[in-house]
Amino acid sequence: MDALANSFRIADIQIEGLQRVSPSPVFAALPIQAGDYADAQALASVMQSLFATGFFADIKLLHEGNVLIVRVFERPAISAINLDGNKAIKSEQLEQVMTENGLKQGEILKREVLDGLVRELERQYVSQGRYSAAVEPEIIPKPNNQVEVNINIDEGDVAGIKHINIVGNEKFSDDDLVGLFESKEAGWLSWLTSNNRYAKERLTGDIEKLESFYLDRGYLDFNVVSSQVSLSADKKAIFITLNISEGDVYTVTDIEIAGDPILPEDTIKRMVLLKKGETFAQNLMTNTSEYVTSLLGNAGYTNAEVQGIPEKNTEDKTVKVTFFVDPQKRVYVRRVLFKGNSRTSDEVLRREMRQMESASASNARIEQGKVRLERLGFFKGVTVENIPVPGTEDQVDVQYTVEEQHSDSISASLGYSQGYGATIGANLAVNNWLGTGKQVGINVNYSKYQTVYSFSYTDPYFTPDGVSRGISVYYQTRDNATIGAADYGTNAYGVNLTFGYPVTEVQRVNFGVGLSHLEIVPGRFALQEIRSSFRQLDLDQYPYVYVRNEDLPSPSDPDGDGIIDSYSLPTDFVTESMLVNHVEPGFVDLYGDKFDTASANLSWVRSTLNRGILATRGNFQSVSLEMTAPGSDLQYYKVEMKGQYFQPLTRHFTLRFKGNVGYGDGYGEMKRLPFFENFYAGGFGSVRGFERSSLGPRQASQVTYLEGFSDYNAIDIDNDGIADNVRGSGSVPVLCSTTERTGSTECSENQLALNVINNYRRSRSIGGNLLVEMSTELIFPLPFIDDQRSMQIAAFVDAGNVFDTNCGRYQADCFGYDITKLSAAYGLGMTWISPMGPLTFSISKPFQQNEFDEREAFQFSFGSGF
Repeated sequence: MDALANSFRIADIQIEGLQRVSPSPVFAALPIQAGDYADAQALASVMQSLFATGFFADIKLLHEGNVLIVRVFERPAISAINLDGNKAIKSEQLEQVMTENGLKQGEILKREVLDGLVRELERQYVSQGRYSAAVEPEIIPKPNNQVEVNINIDEGDVAGIKHINIVGNEKFSDDDLVGLFESKEAGWLSWLTSNNRYAKERLTGDIEKLESFYLDRGYLDFNVVSSQVSLSADKKAIFITLNISEGDVYTVTDIEIAGDPILPEDTIKRMVLLKKGETFAQNLMTNTSEYVTSLLGNAGYTNAEVQGIPEKNTEDKTVKVTFFVDPQKRVYVRRVLFKGNSRTSDEVLRREMRQMESASASNARIEQGKVRLERLGFFKGVTVENIPVPGTEDQVDVQYTVEEQHSDSISASLGYSQGYGATIGANLAVNNWLGTGKQVGINVNYSKYQTVYSFSYTDPYFTPDGVSRGISVYYQTRDNATIGAADYGTNAYGVNLTFGYPVTEVQRVNFGVGLSHLEIVPGRFALQEIRSSFRQLDLDQYPYVYVRNEDLPSPSDPDGDGIIDSYSLPTDFVTESMLVNHVEPGFVDLYGDKFDTASANLSWVRSTLNRGILATRGNFQSVSLEMTAPGSDLQYYKVEMKGQYFQPLTRHFTLRFKGNVGYGDGYGEMKRLPFFENFYAGGFGSVRGFERSSLGPRQASQVTYLEGFSDYNAIDIDNDGIADNVRGSGSVPVLCSTTERTGSTECSENQLALNVINNYRRSRSIGGNLLVEMSTELIFPLPFIDDQRSMQIAAFVDAGNVFDTNCGRYQADCFGYDITKLSAAYGLGMTWISPMGPLTFSISKPFQQNEFDEREAFQFSFGSGF
């Protein structure tokens, strides 16, 4: 085998030294083949071509007779790649870039690829403002012609903007102009907002904002002459300087409409925001173009172009504005298509459409369909696209792409608790039953506290024009005493039928009727509002009175005959004047305990919210009236008004205002709202930071006649001056000699004493007939979460309470409306639309509360949002 010296005709070519590289790419790279002459030029070309493959560290050319032998020495293979020091850029991203460039385990190491990767990484860190970042590759030889590649990264610190300087501004201050920028000088919140980090794209956007600021104020000659970005010696501080020329203010002298307006010129001119004689404003010119474009789009010219062209007169500083209208061809919709609705049927989506097929395209109707789909609450996001029909110039297909989300909730329970005993239950709330858009609710729960069976069904499109129909039936028994609450139970069943009628695209009127049966079962210690614990005495059963214990004389039996000789006690019968008449009777005392009722409800709802769940734009108002029919066992009415309003502050921050006011009362023979129809406040959807339904008036104290038990052997029943032996006669009422209140005893002179059992701390709220609630929330994006559509977080301040216009004498925490009595709390709340339904959390702290309010710092809810 000899080294090449002279040229020869090649009879064969052999490759030696291949280990990991297959022969195919090597032969494919050779510029010569058998039959060619191997001269100096040809052999040089072989060396150049093989080195260009990047597979080989060295190559030798030999020959044995007329056989050309190519002996190669492969570059080492990569046995492992290790990344160290990277935090700002995830390892997964770096590994993907390396893989795409052929730098991965098992591949041949190409130094040029590694060097290119190092340069790209450093460029990436510079784009993040990390100018001191350093990337050092390390190659460690391993056996079997392998190497281990370590990429050591020193990310360095992010260089912050130290100062932004604007030169040339005379009309506006530095603070006014710099305040427009997204780029900010370092401040105490920079660690959170990162707005002091320099980015070329961000600075470009800030310059555009600066230009728009001046052009919107008539400075048509404004110009950014130059921009300089300098870095400090330690590469930690950045200085930005913008040199500007403001120019003069221009006034509008004339406005013209040119091109082919299609629509009447007067109609288009009504959309023009610029006025003759006023200062030119570029934003008004741009908005006018957009309004006219939308106007033409709604008329079927969806490809229309409208451009505002200013013509400056630099001598007198005036400008003539011409709006050039190019309507292009009128466009028709061939088909309306849906994509992404794997669960929801096309029919449910199609009935929300306002853009009809074969009709001229309308941007407003197409967008309205998108908004209506978002309001359903079935979808995380909705996008719409006009797709031109191939081979035509005047037809499009409108395609709505939806991303479905879980808006239903399913739960089951089986367990035991000390308060409720054994519990078993199942709840199903489906807002999109089997993809039909119908709403179905099934609830089955059993415990020693209550038994509930209920079913509800709502068809939002009972008729094709959007009339809804709903029906619900229920049966429920409850025993509050088993959980230490108010001592009463209820047995109830009923049926409700509702209809809803669309008035406009954003308004509905709902009407419903219902029949119900309710039985109240007061317990032995029922609260005062249900059945008065106070009982008038039967005079025939109380032939004597017993004075208060402190007025009793000591027993005296000087002759030891067993009869008290010295004794003086009242011995009259109880009279009518001694009875107390100022304790209110309970609801059952007045109206009975069984009620058959027919009721009707009427409501008006207006909603422009952008989404059915986790809305961020629009507003909502509703007014509802519920009233029982005259002649029913229960006669009452309830009125409630609710409202929400979203005010965007920036692209990511939104203020939400919410309010709720409710009032109810009895009518006819019923003098007040039944206690079981009272409003309640506290918890999710009300005032967070307080236990659910815990605010407002408490249950009234129990009131009874004070009873005493005698150990004396002498009470003179027959008034003969001799005490009779009545040991064990039991309890007797107490007559008061003075008007006073001590402890739980309430006395009025010459009337029987009352025993008022004050146990407010253990009593629960009983609600009231007047509800006031309000809330303010700042909705902001969650950090480190890419998809914000299924999550919402907000800082909130909630305030509210329940009041009563018919407070009982012995009720605690009961008062008519008083703004100083509103309970309030602040905190953070979050809702997540999970696969099993909405999960809501809040952590809050009350800052204003009443005496008996029950706090709850952390709250959790499954199946509803806040």
